[in-house]
Amino acid sequence: MTEKTVSGPPFETSLMDTNRFITTVEVVPPAGADPGPLLKALAALEDLPVDGFSVATNPVAKARMSAMALCTLIQKLTGRQAILHCTIRDHNVISLQGELWGAQALGLTTVLCATGDFVALGDRARTTMVKDINVYDLVEMARNSGLYTGVVFDTHPERKDGLGQAVRRLEKKKEAGAQFAVTQPVYDRISAERLANATAHINIPITLGILPLRTPRHAAFLDEKVAGITVPKHVRQQMEEAADPIEAGVRNARDMVAIARERFAGACIMPPFDHFEILPAILRNQQLYLS
Repeated sequence: MTEKTVSGPPFETSLMDTNRFITTVEVVPPAGADPGPLLKALAALEDLPVDGFSVATNPVAKARMSAMALCTLIQKLTGRQAILHCTIRDHNVISLQGELWGAQALGLTTVLCATGDFVALGDRARTTMVKDINVYDLVEMARNSGLYTGVVFDTHPERKDGLGQAVRRLEKKKEAGAQFAVTQPVYDRISAERLANATAHINIPITLGILPLRTPRHAAFLDEKVAGITVPKHVRQQMEEAADPIEAGVRNARDMVAIARERFAGACIMPPFDHFEILPAILRNQQLYLS
């Protein structure tokens, strides 16, 4: 792989450009010390209209390669910005400040602040969640550190008035300094319109989360087992009836990108299980917009 030299201004496009639709791809770091296969897969996306990579930190509270290290490697290789996910779960306030300063020193400009997934009950005998500050404090720290600061917009559909609570939390996050937000995955126009309408008064860019479906079982698992995600019944039925479920999932994701272009500031595509090879088909419509 040939590394791209990054010099200032370091990036061809800025994730802070609120006048254009921003497309990012979420990346899960490897469970180990070798980033080679993942970086090779990301390098293959060079010709796609992707503005940056959003790098998760220890998702589902399982150990992964340092998100900051991977962000740095991604930027060096691709010349595109990487968004560092930073959680209050894994660090105390001293360590968090060090992470934010370290990110800047390594050339990272954007951070996504989150609480972090809960540690599974079976793992709590050997690990803990730190959480000595709240996510609003982390947002304020990130802004004061000079980073472009984003947050998660999670409507918790499994809760009564989950959307109302999420909107109030997003309002507080904006007051703390949040400059953009990323939603949990959404699977149909009705759900997307509901989020867009509920947040119309919050004057920050909101990016629509898009997690392509793979199989009917995958759709059912997300709907039943993953907090914050609802896969509507008609979408699950489409997956059940599809002759090619993977293509059906890609088609749904492609439709959601088109909807995001109508109502949101951007799209964050979350390829499941490192299936980056589906991205060209999903972003086909974006190529048309840019031609």
